[in-house]
Amino acid sequence: MRLIASDLDGTIVGRDGKISPRTVRAFHDAADAGVQIVFVTGRPPRWLTPLREQIGHEGMVICSNGAVLYDLAEDRVLSAQTVPHPDLFAAREIILGLHPRATFAAETTEGFQLEPGFAESSSVELLGKIMPRPLRESLVAGDSVVKFLARVGELEPDAFLAEVLPAVSHLVAVTHSAPTVALLEMARPGINKAVTLAGYADSLGIDAGDVVAFGDMPNDIEMLEWAGHGYAMASGHPLAIGAARFKAPAFEDDGVARIIESRLARL
Repeated sequence: MRLIASDLDGTIVGRDGKISPRTVRAFHDAADAGVQIVFVTGRPPRWLTPLREQIGHEGMVICSNGAVLYDLAEDRVLSAQTVPHPDLFAAREIILGLHPRATFAAETTEGFQLEPGFAESSSVELLGKIMPRPLRESLVAGDSVVKFLARVGELEPDAFLAEVLPAVSHLVAVTHSAPTVALLEMARPGINKAVTLAGYADSLGIDAGDVVAFGDMPNDIEMLEWAGHGYAMASGHPLAIGAARFKAPAFEDDGVARIIESRLARL
């Protein structure tokens, strides 16, 4: 075990935004033992507060499902894989043809843009009082879109993914990570957590066989398959569990911490 790659939400971060003390200790112990740590998340860089305030992580974070490599210590985007605007708008039209009431948003390296109806008013306030506008008005030519989002209210998340994926896969990569909301996360084709993690591990001279990865949702599948020791959380999505070689105890049972502790004891 030379590198630990961990998802955040549902894997080590709860719905309350907290990371358990046991999990914090496990990551500190791993770092003290010389193991490299990287967090791999669907979150954008601006939502990394739990890592800063609870773990004190100052290393690399792979954000936006692999589209962004971020240096947390320097608060700097090191690389970004973006969705061309024409492909984004073409995918938007296809999704609207399937679900006319769908709403959309775009995560950029500069911020966040959302259309009316995409989020509740209280959520918009938390995002910095962003004014909802159609993306064709709010996105300007220089905006670097790293994640394109689509949301509907009348479907289960898996059903929405299954319907949209074959229709837009020539334009964007599609996944989801929200357990109860039909919210699709789209990126440039070929971009996922595994691709960027593999590149980062290679830059450190670390092979997949020496990587331990943790995740819980469909957006973690490629990462769990790529890592030599991919652990899906027992509390995770069935597709993630089915893709992983190994299973960690549930999030509520400090599953990640338990696996790290066990593997450190064997070093």
